[in-house]
Amino acid sequence: MRRYFIRTFGCQQNTADSERAASYYEARGFVAADRIEEADLVVINTCMVRDQAEERIYGLVRNLRKRNPEVDIVVTGCLVGAALREPSGTMRRKVSARLPDVTLLPVEEVGFEHQPKRSGGRLASVVIGNGCGNYCSYCIVPFSRGKEISRPFSDILEEVRAAVESGKDEILLLGQNVNSYGSDMLRDRDREGGPYVLPDGREVEPVMVAHLGRKRIPTLFPYLLEAVATVPGVSKVSFLSSNPWDFSDELIGVIGRCGNIDRTLHLPVQAGSDSVLRAMNRWYTKDEYLSLVDRIRAVVPDVRLTTDIIVGFPGETAEDFEETMDVARRVVFHKAFIARYSPRPGTASSRMKDDVPDEEKRRRFHELDALVLTLSGREHLLHGH
Repeated sequence: MRRYFIRTFGCQQNTADSERAASYYEARGFVAADRIEEADLVVINTCMVRDQAEERIYGLVRNLRKRNPEVDIVVTGCLVGAALREPSGTMRRKVSARLPDVTLLPVEEVGFEHQPKRSGGRLASVVIGNGCGNYCSYCIVPFSRGKEISRPFSDILEEVRAAVESGKDEILLLGQNVNSYGSDMLRDRDREGGPYVLPDGREVEPVMVAHLGRKRIPTLFPYLLEAVATVPGVSKVSFLSSNPWDFSDELIGVIGRCGNIDRTLHLPVQAGSDSVLRAMNRWYTKDEYLSLVDRIRAVVPDVRLTTDIIVGFPGETAEDFEETMDVARRVVFHKAFIARYSPRPGTASSRMKDDVPDEEKRRRFHELDALVLTLSGREHLLHGH
């Protein structure tokens, strides 16, 4: 009997995808190996949000081949998606040249018909959609994951109930932009609109997310989140990730009403400068982000906010960076995931001049990291600076 081993890089959605990939291969007669060295087939679920993550994949494949030239290697995940969709062809050529003797498996071919093989513990990660259509200028996700596709509402609830029956009581809802969940389904149905029928038979009006005074997209996420939170046996619900410009007042209200929804919310700001935000194609200003934070805290006073921030984006001046520092001081993030900008192929920002020197990117990283850690009361983590 052939044995498989899955090595996962990157985000929690990749981990959830790997749980389904395990079922995919076991349905084909494979059994799990305890160690990568024991496997006849190695599946590598890839991340490429940064150049460093991509290089780790090439290094791992090279080392596996040296150790066992006969092992079958399957590469899936974001690297494969980008190679297939990135419009310039740069990624396809690069992957073909550096990974000539592996099988490429688009993650969407695994499908949702395979129930995830979950690890131990209380948490079940449930994917509610895949892909993104926002095209932030630095982000390769629209290529690596494709256009946004929402899973059916009833399928998600069915998976949550099955997870609870298997002993899980904490649910993590995953998507590239969870708070636009359902917008694709709603756009594809009758153009005349009207109520949406939930799995329990209730007719509801889709929540229209407004931006700059205009209705941008319809979404069902507030209804989905509340439905998951009220499944018997669910003690905690979290969700990742959400875009600030799609964070509706209705969603804030659901979080406030349901005490089992996690009070730690991830709200990526990316930058504090309006000019940098425009260059990033982020659809909000610094003041709009801070206003959203105020509205959330008014309803959920015990909220803890985490965020993503990029330093050294093309054209970011010292004054721009100070605007980001100002946001950090005013919000007091519980945690910030800070990245030094690196261009990704096919993205709009890859055509911009990467004009902030690496040394300055590192300096801004450490200055911002030290501020966030100090304000959040975690100064003890500064010893590594």
